[in-house]
Parts: sequence; structure tokens; C-alpha cells
Amino acid sequence: MSYKKPIVVVGSINTDLVATTEKIPALGETVIGTDFQIHPGGKGANQAVAVARLGYPVRLIGRLGSDSFATQLRTHLQSAGVDIAGVATSDGTSGVAVIVVSSRGENNIVVTPGANSKVTPQDLEANIGILRDAGIVLAQLEIPLETVEYLASICARENVPLILDPAPARDLPPAIFQHIAWFTPNQTEAAFYTGSRNGSTQNRDSAEMAQLILAKGCGGVVLKMGEHGVYLASQSGPGEALPAFQVRAIDTTAAGDAFNGGFATGLMLGKSPVESAQFASAVAAISVTRTGAQPSMPTALEVNRFLEEMTSLNLHK
Repeated sequence: MSYKKPIVVVGSINTDLVATTEKIPALGETVIGTDFQIHPGGKGANQAVAVARLGYPVRLIGRLGSDSFATQLRTHLQSAGVDIAGVATSDGTSGVAVIVVSSRGENNIVVTPGANSKVTPQDLEANIGILRDAGIVLAQLEIPLETVEYLASICARENVPLILDPAPARDLPPAIFQHIAWFTPNQTEAAFYTGSRNGSTQNRDSAEMAQLILAKGCGGVVLKMGEHGVYLASQSGPGEALPAFQVRAIDTTAAGDAFNGGFATGLMLGKSPVESAQFASAVAAISVTRTGAQPSMPTALEVNRFLEEMTSLNLHK
């Protein structure tokens, strides 16, 4: 069997405290919840588990605290098939996310970084061998920006493609875009990076937003637009819109993470960017039909069956 270069994820590891209610509460409003669950989460860990569930080798670099959550998270990541040799321990709390999910599948999230805020450039240097061996590196913005900047410079130096999921949206130094192979914002994040700080995409279509982001210097951009599908464009070719798969959403938490894990996996399996985006869209579509972040991630078998079913339905329309 030939060696597969692993996908390396650098990012956050959290415990998600999830309350389900009929509607997201307004400012100052108290609502009655209908369910409460505790799930492993964090954008970095979510994306690593998404890759692992798809059966592709994946390594995670990050930090956990010295609390009971850390023990549970380590055990879960290992059982999911994620290599956590690059996960260090800091004194204090691990990352925690408090999530409210409505009956319509909408959510809002408050993240307390904990140990994630202590992921430093020194952690990257300590794991330089893992980064050099990567086929693709996946990163997000739930760890310090200086660490993400340093990671981008390492990827450029070592000629390893970097996929950056700019979540949560924050100002990025202009030079970092030159080191990004694929930039994967959702609608709100795309609006932020194209000049609309209130998250509005009004009066801008997907093609225009993609071109504005490409002008910053990244190799390619994938706009994740939820029920409106995906728009993919690169410096080397015209853009392409892919429609969303029609499913009944129960919980959209980590749908973007499911997509990123699927997109990176597709690329590493030799699929074209468009094929990888379609594969990733199927991963995300399946994930929103289930509750929780990491528990919702599908296997490769489930994704391939889903794609076959969707193709068959379209052929019979």
C-alpha cells in the first residue's frame, strides 16, 4: 500500500455545551430549552475528526488544558482516529463553546478559548516534522493570529498547501493571502473580507465576492453559502457555482468544518477542486441532518452512497 501524506490540522479543540430550544433568544430574553448535550468540538478538532471519519490519515496540532474536559477530549480524538501527538497541555481550562440551537437548525455560539489561546509559533516549531510531512494543512482563526501567520510562512517555505477557514472572521495581514492555497469563508465571512463589516452580502453576487478575495493574492476561494450551495474560483480558471444538496437540516453546527475536512480529503484523494467541493458539499449536507459537531461527521461510505443517490434522483427528474 502506498504511503498517503496526512492532512495536518492546526487549530482549536473545545468542549461544546449545546442547548436546544424552539428559537434563539433575543437580547435580554430567557427561553426554555428542550434538550442539553455535551459534545467534543472546536473548529480544529471538528475538521480533524471529519477527515478521520472519511478514512484519511490526519494529525492535529493544538493545545488542551489540565481539566477533566481535556482527558475526555483526548480519548475521543484518539478513538475517532486522529493522531494527537502534536497536541500539548497547558495549565488551566480547555476551550469551551456554549451553543444554542433552534428547532429550525439555526445556531449561535460563544467560544471561550482557554488553552487554544496558548497555541504559539513555538508549538509549530516543536512539530515541524509533522508539518513538513503534510500533504495539506488546514487552519482556522480560533487560535492566536500570530500563530496562523507563522503557520502560513512555514507552509510557504515547505511548499505545503494551506487551506484557511477564516472563522471567526477577523482582520488578516495582507501578506498572508500570498501563502494561502484555498480560502474558504462562509457568506458572513466573505462579506467581512470584501468590505461589508456588518456581514451583509447585499448587492454583491458570489462571483464578485470571489474575485475581490482572489485579488488579495490567495490561490483559490471557496464560498460556502449554506442552502445556496458553493461558489469556487481560482487564479487559474473561471468560477463555478455548485448547487446545494436538498436535505432537512436539524443542526447546522460544524457544517463548515465538515465541508473543509471533506474538501481537503477530496484534494488529497486526487479529485479536482470542483469534484472536491462537490464531495465536501455532500459531507456537509449529511452532517446537518444530525445533531452535534463531531458526532455528525459521516464516513466515506455514507458520502459515496449519498452522492450515488443524488445522482440517481437527478437522472430520474
